[in-house]
Amino acid sequence: MKIAVDERGYYGNFGGAYIPEMLYPNVEELRQNYLSILNDEGFRKDFDHLLKTYVGRPTPLYFAKRLSERYQAKIYLKREDLCHTGAHKVNNTIGQILLAKRLNKKNIIAETGAGQHGVATATVCALMGMECIVYMGEIDMERQKPNVERMRILGTEVRPATSGSKTLKDATNEAMRHWINNPVDTHYIIGSVVGPHPYPDMVARFQSVISEEIKWQLKETEGLESPDYVIACVGGGSNAAGAFYHYYENDDVKLIAVEAAGLGNETGKSAATTTLGKPGVLHGSRTLLMQTKDGQVVEPYSISAGLDYPGIGPVQAHLFESGRAKFYSATDEEAMKAGILLSRLEGIIPAIETAHALAALEKMTFSKDDVVVLNLSGRGDKDLETYIKWGRY
Repeated sequence: MKIAVDERGYYGNFGGAYIPEMLYPNVEELRQNYLSILNDEGFRKDFDHLLKTYVGRPTPLYFAKRLSERYQAKIYLKREDLCHTGAHKVNNTIGQILLAKRLNKKNIIAETGAGQHGVATATVCALMGMECIVYMGEIDMERQKPNVERMRILGTEVRPATSGSKTLKDATNEAMRHWINNPVDTHYIIGSVVGPHPYPDMVARFQSVISEEIKWQLKETEGLESPDYVIACVGGGSNAAGAFYHYYENDDVKLIAVEAAGLGNETGKSAATTTLGKPGVLHGSRTLLMQTKDGQVVEPYSISAGLDYPGIGPVQAHLFESGRAKFYSATDEEAMKAGILLSRLEGIIPAIETAHALAALEKMTFSKDDVVVLNLSGRGDKDLETYIKWGRY
């Protein structure tokens, strides 16, 4: 199945650019320039050089022997947790900071939930000597304190979002307002495959390095480029977009996306958009989102700050509607147990976002020859306080 953005910024029925008039010049400037910049030989050289020497790419594709024995399949972990800053987010921020410089932007803003995108943005701004403000929900600032302090140490101002659920949705709202008020000299580094076109496509292109590496790494280890399954967690969906990117049109590869079910999809405390959502417009694009009958956004809930979002990116909505990807959801309890299990079996403490993807292994049935690649999108250092509060290990 062909999965690609069209000239209007749509993936099937989802996407577009639903933006206030004040933001039109910013978004249009990006739309007109992003492909020529990304395809420029000098840009590619700078991007690839920083991914190699600064981020630490390629990240390993690790055969998880004990995990494989438990689930009776060949399970590989794509170790994005070993990237500089501890997650896949830095792939995108490296690309966007280089793009911002070519557009002569002097200031950077960003939003963050788990804090990993905020840290990745703060990191590249320090690297390039640019001013940075990151918006973060007040609740997320409390549960992700280490990342807040990392951003501050790197020289970034962290501004709390105090409205609504005080989480990722609200941080994004505040960042959008800032951009409207500072349209000329500021670039907004969106952290996921969300927002108005061209952001979903641009972020997916920067993250596609993940599946690009998986192809040649699998060739080395298994003698084939394509696994039977690729599994990734989905909040907005950038790590999934990166892991799926080069397999979209290979229908033999089963794409598995895992959302956060919080306390359960029937409890009113969930973030499982494909189960609970319907089409609507959020943060500049038409997508699936959790909403009331009159179109008001329903506050999401997840123990994971990075999955605590009421919608998904338009490419993920299209993957769901078209049936190209199968979507599961995992509760807080299932995710936490899966995170502890990986820690005990493989000596890797995962981010709680990634733990949701791991939880899907309990819901699936494999044959012993199936090759499964799970995108281990982040490490659990930032979540130690949450693991400790959960306490059942």
